Amino acid sequence: MTWRSPLALVRDALRGQRARENELRSLESNLPYEGLEKGKQPNRYFTSNAIKTTKYSLLFFIPMNLYEQFHRLANLYFVGLVILNFIPQVNAFQPEIALIPICVILSLTAMKDAWEDFRRYQSDRKLNNMPCFIYSRKEKQFVERCWKDVRVGDFVKVVCNEIIPADLLLLYTSDPNGVCHIETANLDGETNLKQRTAVSGVCNTHPKFEPESFKGIVVCEKPNNNLNHFKGYVEKPDKQKVGAGIESLLLRGCTVRNTDHAVGFVVYAGHETKSMLNNSGPRYKRSKLERRLNIDVFFCVILLFTMCLIGALGHYLWLNAMPVVPPYLVPPTSGQLDSPSLASFYMFFTMIILLQILIPISLYVSIELVKISQIFFITNDIDLYDEETDSRIQCKALNITEDLGQIEYIFSDKTGTLTENKMVFRRCSIMGTEYPHKENAIRLAVLDEPEAEEEVLFNQHPQPLPTGWSLDSEEANAEDTHGHGSRRRSKVTGNAQSDVAFSSPLETEVVPDGKLFQKISRTSSSSLSHSQKTDAYLDFFLALAICNTVVVSMATSQRRRVSHTNTPLETLSRLMRNAGSIFKFCKRKPKRNRTFTEDSEEHFQPSGQTEGVRTTGLQPCSLHPPSLSDKPALTSDNLRYEAESPDEAALVYAAKAYGFTLLSRTPDSVSVKLPSGEVLDFEVLDTLTFDSNRKRMSVLVRHPITKEYVLYTKGADFAIMELLGTPYYASILTGQSTVTQRHLDCYAKEGLRTLCIAKKVQNHTEAVYKRWSVDRKKAMAAIEDRERLVMDTAVQLETNLTLLGATGIEDRLQENVPDTIQALREAGIKVWVLTGDKPETAVNIGYACGLLEDEDLIHTITAVFQITCTNILDCTLEEVRRYNADPRNVDTTLNMSLVIDGLTLDKALSPDLLDRFVALVKHCRSVLCCRVTPLQKSRVVKVIREKLKVMTLAAGDGANDVNMIQAADIGIGISGQEGMQAVMASDFAISRFKHLKKLLLVHGHWCYTRLANMIIYFFYKNVAYVNLLFWYQFFCGFSATAMIDYWLMIFFNLFFTSLPPIMFGIMDKDISAEMLLGVPELYKTGQGEGDYRFTTFWVSILDAFYQSLVCFFVPYLVYQDSDIDMFTFGTPLNTSALFIILLHLSIEIKSWTVVHWIIMLGSVALYFIVTLAYSAVCVTCNPPSNPYWILQSQMEDPMFYLISVFQLCLCLFPNTRLFVLDFLAQWFSTANLNHPEVFKGNRQCSHSLMLPFS
Repeated sequence: MTWRSPLALVRDALRGQRARENELRSLESNLPYEGLEKGKQPNRYFTSNAIKTTKYSLLFFIPMNLYEQFHRLANLYFVGLVILNFIPQVNAFQPEIALIPICVILSLTAMKDAWEDFRRYQSDRKLNNMPCFIYSRKEKQFVERCWKDVRVGDFVKVVCNEIIPADLLLLYTSDPNGVCHIETANLDGETNLKQRTAVSGVCNTHPKFEPESFKGIVVCEKPNNNLNHFKGYVEKPDKQKVGAGIESLLLRGCTVRNTDHAVGFVVYAGHETKSMLNNSGPRYKRSKLERRLNIDVFFCVILLFTMCLIGALGHYLWLNAMPVVPPYLVPPTSGQLDSPSLASFYMFFTMIILLQILIPISLYVSIELVKISQIFFITNDIDLYDEETDSRIQCKALNITEDLGQIEYIFSDKTGTLTENKMVFRRCSIMGTEYPHKENAIRLAVLDEPEAEEEVLFNQHPQPLPTGWSLDSEEANAEDTHGHGSRRRSKVTGNAQSDVAFSSPLETEVVPDGKLFQKISRTSSSSLSHSQKTDAYLDFFLALAICNTVVVSMATSQRRRVSHTNTPLETLSRLMRNAGSIFKFCKRKPKRNRTFTEDSEEHFQPSGQTEGVRTTGLQPCSLHPPSLSDKPALTSDNLRYEAESPDEAALVYAAKAYGFTLLSRTPDSVSVKLPSGEVLDFEVLDTLTFDSNRKRMSVLVRHPITKEYVLYTKGADFAIMELLGTPYYASILTGQSTVTQRHLDCYAKEGLRTLCIAKKVQNHTEAVYKRWSVDRKKAMAAIEDRERLVMDTAVQLETNLTLLGATGIEDRLQENVPDTIQALREAGIKVWVLTGDKPETAVNIGYACGLLEDEDLIHTITAVFQITCTNILDCTLEEVRRYNADPRNVDTTLNMSLVIDGLTLDKALSPDLLDRFVALVKHCRSVLCCRVTPLQKSRVVKVIREKLKVMTLAAGDGANDVNMIQAADIGIGISGQEGMQAVMASDFAISRFKHLKKLLLVHGHWCYTRLANMIIYFFYKNVAYVNLLFWYQFFCGFSATAMIDYWLMIFFNLFFTSLPPIMFGIMDKDISAEMLLGVPELYKTGQGEGDYRFTTFWVSILDAFYQSLVCFFVPYLVYQDSDIDMFTFGTPLNTSALFIILLHLSIEIKSWTVVHWIIMLGSVALYFIVTLAYSAVCVTCNPPSNPYWILQSQMEDPMFYLISVFQLCLCLFPNTRLFVLDFLAQWFSTANLNHPEVFKGNRQCSHSLMLPFS
């Protein structure tokens, strides 16, 4: 290696920094430079693929860890006191003794940090040494290397079931269509396959890719943490640019599935990969209690300085009052005593050292231990475990558990949070005619059984679908269907045991509407003329089957994974679960609790054509594979659909139910099997993907028969209706969009999710299409302003659409959502729902989940103009003021709810109207924000949190909820159907919305009250003990002398009284779980200032002062004018202080267990054992003091016991009196609360925690 000057190294480092910070990166292949030194490599400035997540190194661990720990001001404070104690003029006792507490704290923390860092080191080493294949120019093949050897610009080959080592731009795959399937579960938790396509026009050496033939330059954006976004292009030697997006990027950490092998170009490596940029580690938030604690610590510092100032002033006055220098004041080595003013100045710092324990050094460590234990109890609560998904609650933020007990506002998403996010096809409207699908509704009503949410009535051996559907065959099957009246129920376990998302029978089984099925059957059985091929009904279902991103695979061939062999224990466990399910089935009685009423069809009568429906006994279309098939053919029965969203899956399965079966999909083609059995192969020209601005997606295809350019579009109704042009047959379909809109409104009122389906036949010539395609490619290859350019090209096509129809999809409420919301509202928590659905849909769900009630006064605000919004807000506020001013409404509350859409919300959140909007929502029981964007969700949360100064919680399940979750004080991620983006961004992750009830009302209340009471007790304990030393200064000339041995003083806080408050903070239960769930109003004690208030802190401080006065002056008055020595006077004080402090805690403990008794009695026993042993062996441990045999002598004196008992009674009498009164009040209130009416129709009792003492 050649020597380089320091100037050259600095210059190279600056160039590297500029290269890494540039918005664009130009990357070349490393192959031409293979074997050259690093300085000649083109991509040398970019990071390698080796990762290092450790914080420390072995050589610098101690200084770096100390530096990290000294970021905590409390540690700096105590280290400063230790340093002061080494100064002879101000030391209070032996400097070595002062080192013990801080050394113990720092050592324990350092050991914890070292263990965590060692585990990170092991993980890094394992990842860095994983094998991969990198192309070598010298060996002319892919050679095996480690992950850490991968560099930007390398060509990496990944094979099936292999984890991708770096972010790769996909250039070649073994699939003839250039498709590579990946599983992103390691990144976002989604188990469904994603389809990635190779960059088009780059690989010209098919079927064998030769990396040396790649001569292009890859230009890409600077690394970022957006997993769903990537901008770049490949510039060929002829300067042609080929765009590349996220659809061509293989992310580090993903797994290759169903693809033999693929080759990619490394664009990001190591810490610059998207997965590593998203790996930010545990979230750190400061809780409200912690912020309040810092204020009280500041008050303690003021109190400490005041006491020290009194001590310094007293010492000054005492020295001045002496006519001569007393003989016991020994001068320093200089032979002269310091002046009174200088001595008092030194005494100020000496008093700080003596009274230092007023600031509790062990409080911060105790808080961490308590929070870790609280998290342990929460995560082991069996009531918060979801058997279906086999998941328990996850606590990601380790230091805000107490905030769970102070929540005042909850902001919740709707889809996937309040609902199951299992989309079921319910209704559709085609060309103005509504088809209610009554048979499917009856099937869904049967499923609405509380004991079997997803126990589905299906044939165990479904018949294969015929090639051509007819009513005759269906009627024949009907008899067979009725012959299975006692069909066996099968529990659907959702994603927990399935490789495919959104694939439970609830979602995949669709019973066709009778009349619509007849119409489709007649159309498909006719001759396939041109006019029938463009029939609107066929186009409607073709759009459902084509306009999506669903990946098709074979159901009979399992997803190619690395095999896993079950252990005997797992096999036995599974058999036991199955046996339990069979036993449960045998004992279950038939029961129906139908939510779909028989007259629902009469209730739903929109204006327009509604065709009657007769029961045909249609057999639901099954997707179960045939049991006997060695080499399965590609039929509609053995297909598996891997959808990225439940909406897409529901529409594809609905189309399949009518015979329009999606058979295969590639980047360039899509095959659909018609009801007649014919297969149409459409050429896919382009896919205009969904985005939050357009609110729609489109697919441009070439029709295989007519050769026309056809654009199929689906999206939100408001996004489609404004783009409509001339319909198919204007004379026949006049007013179709109006009728369809009425159907959509009725769907929304029933709580269904709505989508519009449209089509456009492009009248473009080949030349026009090619010009548009060139513009599209330029937009895709653009780096700057790509989003706008891509949208402009999409808008060019999505105009003058023809409306085909609309769909209504049901998203069922989760279990116990109404009960949970009712309990939260009784607890004083206001619940808001922020959703992207239509107002009608949101209102219907609001009524269904109990958020809105019949007696509520609902204000719906919809305004196009700012002045309109202003007038509505003013009028509504005036109505509220008049109601509150009415004397008849003194003891009543206006039950008002607000419904507002996203457009109006933008105006309401403007600076001019913000205060009015906040003033209005303050009076609302609940608020529904509809048609809102992710940014609006986060803005609403921030506004309410900052303006009203309240504790907020946000709950969501999807990527669109991440901003809202991160904006709230506590973010709750729900691990549902849409991946784990919300979970990864959250503080706590649950699997069901109903878990919020116990998480907040029980664990939140316990965590807050336990920690608040423990902190208050810590302050009381330290102030009470340190005041004993302070009162003694009035009788020793304020000389900072202690009447208690220094070692015993250190041990008192470090050992004798440390465990009881920690145990108190971990295990105390002021109220049982049953009571907290049965009476949610008890949760209100933690809201607002809660138990830990300004007055509570100062009352405990005053109580500590009172007890310290009694504890000091009772022995002082007893031993006055006696000849006892200093330690003989201090030992009863120390012993009495221990009993007083522990008995004070005993009064505070609300629930005693064996652990409480062991720790309390153990602390007392430890005190006597250590003190007796110390007094027996320590003759001159602390010269010139002599604590030898002090406690033994005291225990032989009856006066010692008399003083201790009298002190206890006098100190604790006020507390005991208050305790008795409080106990009687609680007893009477409990007797009233146990009245049967209180728990009428309510709440399950919960002995939930797995540990017996929880």
